[in-house]
Amino acid sequence: MTLRIALGGPPAERLRFAASPLAELTAMLHVLAEPAHHPRLAGWAADVWAGLRPEPAERLREAEFLWRSSRADFLVPAHPRPTLAEELDDVDRLDDETYVTAALITTCGNNRVHFGTPSPLSDATARERALDLAQARGARQEAFAERLLADPAAVRARVRDTLEQCAEAFFDAAWTGIAAQLAGDLRLKNDLLRRQGIPAALAAVSGSVTLSPDGDTLVVDKLLDHATAAADVVLIPSVFGHPHLVAIHAPGRRPAVQYPIAAPDPVPLETVTLRLSALAHPVRLRLLRTLARGPHTTGELAVAWELSAPEVSRHLAVLRRAGLLTPRRQGRYVRYSVNLPELQALGTDLLAAVLR
Repeated sequence: MTLRIALGGPPAERLRFAASPLAELTAMLHVLAEPAHHPRLAGWAADVWAGLRPEPAERLREAEFLWRSSRADFLVPAHPRPTLAEELDDVDRLDDETYVTAALITTCGNNRVHFGTPSPLSDATARERALDLAQARGARQEAFAERLLADPAAVRARVRDTLEQCAEAFFDAAWTGIAAQLAGDLRLKNDLLRRQGIPAALAAVSGSVTLSPDGDTLVVDKLLDHATAAADVVLIPSVFGHPHLVAIHAPGRRPAVQYPIAAPDPVPLETVTLRLSALAHPVRLRLLRTLARGPHTTGELAVAWELSAPEVSRHLAVLRRAGLLTPRRQGRYVRYSVNLPELQALGTDLLAAVLR
């Protein structure tokens, strides 16, 4: 499943790289809302929550639907600015219809929900539909949607004030700490773009972002099938966003892709599927448990489990294709050992079961 963005601008201007304070703050807010997604930042998240005063902490919970499962479009700027204040000013310039629609889509928990004409701000039926969708998500979502539809200006002001309180509480210090890292990434990407072109720059962004063979479409591996068009795309580096690749493509605005830096790309879903399939067979799981205790040859495994050598070879080949084994030749023999980092990446419970 992919997001496909047809690029209509001149080739040299189709990609733009820029840092965004607001997008990075939104990534931090997502970490605070979903620390389990970001085990490397769990300590940071715990420290931030511990240091927050009760009022801003409650405000973050009150509006977390804007950044928890997906990002409200206005929180990932299509035109990044140097400062958070400038980007929040740009958000203030949005009309209520645009702001409310983006907020409702995230609050209702489904980026496939669309509120078009008539608007829930002016049409009672559309308003009730929006509230029904929010209610299905929970009492907090329903309360937030009710306030948003009753008084958009008040909610918008409250959200901005909450973000400004976050800047004072933790964002400003964190942003100062990662500014050099973001600047270094931008220099690298822009140098690749200038010297080697779009494919090389995208390859450095993520294996999940590619250019179509004809060079006219950006293809983003996301959990949706959608096509849109734009003259260009802005790519925004993020330190706190790992491992998420966020793509914003609201109608009528420049698409934005926020990508993680300073961390390896997540293992492709196809690789995970291949590994899980390899481990689903009971014989292969037994062989893997044996190999976890030390390297073995095909013959040794066959004797240990009373199997034929060809049968063991077939199972070992499946595990090797999944990247779970490493063969090492020692004279006349080939010994197989387990790639523990790859196995561990699939989950601690699986690793514990294999090593038991």
